[in-house]
Amino acid sequence: MKLLHQKKQQLSEPLINIKRELKKKGKLSFVNELTNGESSLIQQIRQQTSSLNINNVTRTKAYLEFYNRHPEVHWAFLGHMVSRNGGWNMTDLKGGLLTRLLSKKEAASFFAFLERGNWLIFQDVFPQFLLYEESLKRNQNLFYLLRHLNVSLFMEVIWNYFWVQHDTYILTVAQIINEQSYLELRVMKNPIYKKEIFSSLEFKLQDLLSMNHILFPYFFHQQIKLVGKTLHHFESLHERILLGKRLYSILFSNQNRLNMLTKWATTTPHTGSRKDYWPHIFNDVDEGLPGSIFKPKLKSCQLLPGATKIYSPKLEFAWKNVEHGPAEKIDWYKDWRIIYYLIENDEKAEDKIEEEYCKTLERLELAANTKKAISHFY
Repeated sequence: MKLLHQKKQQLSEPLINIKRELKKKGKLSFVNELTNGESSLIQQIRQQTSSLNINNVTRTKAYLEFYNRHPEVHWAFLGHMVSRNGGWNMTDLKGGLLTRLLSKKEAASFFAFLERGNWLIFQDVFPQFLLYEESLKRNQNLFYLLRHLNVSLFMEVIWNYFWVQHDTYILTVAQIINEQSYLELRVMKNPIYKKEIFSSLEFKLQDLLSMNHILFPYFFHQQIKLVGKTLHHFESLHERILLGKRLYSILFSNQNRLNMLTKWATTTPHTGSRKDYWPHIFNDVDEGLPGSIFKPKLKSCQLLPGATKIYSPKLEFAWKNVEHGPAEKIDWYKDWRIIYYLIENDEKAEDKIEEEYCKTLERLELAANTKKAISHFY
């Protein structure tokens, strides 16, 4: 796989130790049998995870509640904020703009792709969180049980390191690597999604129109502002890992802004509707008349005089809950050199996105106004 240019750099002592542990554990093929107590704990974790892994709203809420209990686990807040975006992307498929660009079948395929990824990440990462929580309660390292929860050997080594060193950066970036690598095998290389999603005109259009913004709302002087990033190469594992690191930097590099972000998140329940952050533009009730001619509504992220708000439904009214088949039991980890992604970058991630997002909404309106606009972009 394509790795960072950083691989020419020397590894720090902590990363050398992680490398050593990865190589050592990679040679171990046996798995100890569980005691009755350990089997009971594994079953309890699976049941608790399953009860929260119902839909995007329940997952997103669970991440935030865990982060509030354990703010040292930074990925839980990153996961919460990114999962909010996943929900908004899901409801966009039934909203006032994309319904004019996609057929019902295409929208359903996009939703299946988004929902499967959201479900897979939760069922992989949340058992790790619950095992960490149980380890704290017992004051005992229980991460040897991760393999019985089908969690990668890579994360077992990382959790063991975190248990001793409490290095929040390495734990967070390792989880970014783990979850994106986990998705790579199960979603990105899935032949169904490759055919129905990545090869479709609409996916290329989505990339061209920069619809794949990751938005982080926060309170600023009684207004809601947005920071975030845009991903243009969703199919690249390398680019998704780098994006995750940049998003992490945006959230946690500035304590004052982190406080404003967490205040917004904790006081604004996630519904899946974009009304959650911009109620002046979006509404979870469709204000348009059935069959009416579509007219542009926005200019510089302000409604034009007399314009109705853009329809952005709540998730519960947009999509039914999905019964998922089990995740494939295969470990993505193969090469210790993946740890070069754990080297910390000095550069600050550019986080300005509000103006770009406003232009995207206007381009989407143009495309929704006439599908002839689609051919204009090629």
